Amino acid sequence: MGRKKNSFLDHLEYYFDTYLPTAKGLSKSTIISYKAAFRILMEFMYTVKGIPADKVDFKTLDDKAVTEFLDWLESARGCSIATRNQRLSALAAFSAYVQNRDFGTAVGFRNCVLRVPRKKAPRKGRNSFTKEEVKLLFELPDAGTKTGLRDKILLCFMYASGTRAQEVCDLTVGDIQFYPDRAGIIIHGKGQKARRIGIPCEAAGMLKKYIACRKISNETRAHVFSSQTHEKMTVSCVEEIFAKYVGMARQKYPGQFRYNYTPHSMRHTTATHMLEAGVPLIAVKNFLGHASLQTTQIYVEISQDTLNRQLKAWNDKWFLKADSDYSSAGDGNRIPEFLR
Repeated sequence: MGRKKNSFLDHLEYYFDTYLPTAKGLSKSTIISYKAAFRILMEFMYTVKGIPADKVDFKTLDDKAVTEFLDWLESARGCSIATRNQRLSALAAFSAYVQNRDFGTAVGFRNCVLRVPRKKAPRKGRNSFTKEEVKLLFELPDAGTKTGLRDKILLCFMYASGTRAQEVCDLTVGDIQFYPDRAGIIIHGKGQKARRIGIPCEAAGMLKKYIACRKISNETRAHVFSSQTHEKMTVSCVEEIFAKYVGMARQKYPGQFRYNYTPHSMRHTTATHMLEAGVPLIAVKNFLGHASLQTTQIYVEISQDTLNRQLKAWNDKWFLKADSDYSSAGDGNRIPEFLR
């Protein structure tokens, strides 16, 4: 039996089923993230407010309820401030959409969402590997095994290309064009934006041999990196690979690998090392596929931090030692099928 007519849910269903994928053309991962925000909102409304999903409407979602929901994310679910702000952004995006289509009904909801401020989070440094750590990390996978070879090529490729984890997962053989001195690669980035980059000869050679080893050189639709169970690798698989080798590296080299590294740390590393090598900021922006130069600007600060550490080490070595005197909750909450 279908659910009763509900203006809020009707708009929300069309928003996810038609508007976002068709009119906006958003990626599947972005839509999944937006759906998660509303699915968790439904859980909050039921478990905390006692309002089941089919009773949630624009009137119940006032600024007090939205604020309580965001606070609940942090207190009850242990979410970070960044996650809290992402959930608020998802609500704001829907409120803007629905106000344009049903102004009289949704304008109050839109104003409520706009009255809720984004929470300022303490600024965190972006962790990146040192050049020595990158070298040590590449030596850890056992290239004599099928899995070890894949992991080695994946790590090297992510450093050479500065790609995001999802971009690596989406990479197909047809996206790569090999030349004698390099490889040209089409990267399918965020927001379905494609960019073309080049990787140097050594990295290109490793990638070409790996594809040949997998016997997929002529299969243009085949994904370059696969898991042990699926033809296309997932982001969680990439995360597991990084966690595995960073863990091994910490045990083998106790004095290094001191930070919390994720696959995105390799992207930060690529950008930082490019800037330290003198590559212009605008070139790094285009290589990484950033929408604005401001996003790339953060790596200039990282590079400066690296320089400061090097200067301190130089000072410690040559000056300070010179004078020793200086020292889903419940079955009653029937979440709509389109949010599952």
